Amino acid sequence: MKARTFARSPHPVLDRNSLKNNASSGMDITLELVGSKWKILILWNLRNGAKRFTDIRKHIPTITEKMLSLQLKQLEADHFLSREVFAEVPPRVEYSLTDEGKTLLPMLEAMSAWGEQRTKTIV
Repeated sequence: MKARTFARSPHPVLDRNSLKNNASSGMDITLELVGSKWKILILWNLRNGAKRFTDIRKHIPTITEKMLSLQLKQLEADHFLSREVFAEVPPRVEYSLTDEGKTLLPMLEAMSAWGEQRTKTIV
């Protein structure tokens, strides 16, 4: 059986109607929305509160600025993150999980716990 794949449009906004019509399971939808390595790490980094772009980048040193910016835009467009701009000089922007984003925390915590268990068996 051939695996179903979803082509992500170059535009960061997800076409939710297309996803609903083409997804065969909840897993398909989950993977399409948050299935990238970077999105999961970004969401995990924001679990304890709002952070600035540079703080997120410090905790994910292998991500490029361009990729971080793209992933943040996609997560914001999918309503998992909120972006707050403060009227200061220099301007300050903070990212935080929305209520929708917080619904992902149990899944992320389970993934982290699973990884920690696997680390014990690998070492």
